[in-house]
Amino acid sequence: MILDLKRRAAVVALTLLLFAACATTMPGQNQTFLSKTQGNLASVDSLLEGGTQIPRAPYETRAIHDPNGTGKFYMGREIAQVMGPGGIPWLDRPEREDQEKSSRLLDALELRDSETVVDLGAGSGYFTFRIAPKVGRAGKVLAIEIQDEMLQKIRQRAQALKITNVEAVKGSETDPKLPVKGVDLVLMVDVYHELAYPFEVITKIRDALKPGGRVFIVEYRKEDPGVPIKEVHKMSVEQVKKEMNAAGLAYVQTLEILPLQHIVIFKNPE
Repeated sequence: MILDLKRRAAVVALTLLLFAACATTMPGQNQTFLSKTQGNLASVDSLLEGGTQIPRAPYETRAIHDPNGTGKFYMGREIAQVMGPGGIPWLDRPEREDQEKSSRLLDALELRDSETVVDLGAGSGYFTFRIAPKVGRAGKVLAIEIQDEMLQKIRQRAQALKITNVEAVKGSETDPKLPVKGVDLVLMVDVYHELAYPFEVITKIRDALKPGGRVFIVEYRKEDPGVPIKEVHKMSVEQVKKEMNAAGLAYVQTLEILPLQHIVIFKNPE
């Protein structure tokens, strides 16, 4: 009780000093000064509570960083630059199945008829159009992209292939525009490490998952120096788990069935 009174007395004393200083400022400056004052009081109050630090923003920018990165960091990891439409030939390269064994990943998804599946960061639709027949006509594939050129490519392919259960959706850097509690599975293949706002996007994904809904994060193995991919475009399993946990997803398991990539699986804990 005595410590609490002393703490409050200190805050009151500081408040009086700050308001006295405020009185000497120009009239037009008072509102700005009061805003700063309130922030200072909160800081002092938290320190008096026992040295508690003020919560830091989830992202930070560093001047020194990987040339293939954005200079923006999340939980100690640098966010990579996004692959643009110029990367479509690489995404659709004929040897991709031989190099990455994509069919193994598709089998691991254990897709069922009538499910709603999200291909987030769908690119040119390499996985989108392989998933579509597995969920049947009653199912749906939401191909999420933020780049108009990629969305146009997906729509052109859907029309050419006469596939009616694929919907191209333009998301934003912070919101993939998913239906709340309307998704069975979300797939991100070599995409998560490029998200500009990973915490916000994964939070939206969590809200979109049905109870027990699953998230598959596929990333090149950072633990393996032999994987011929630029370092900022790789992720370790532990880093993926740490970031998904921060957004409220529950870890299920890691599959190491691909030559170059992890498959790290999470679910809606509800």
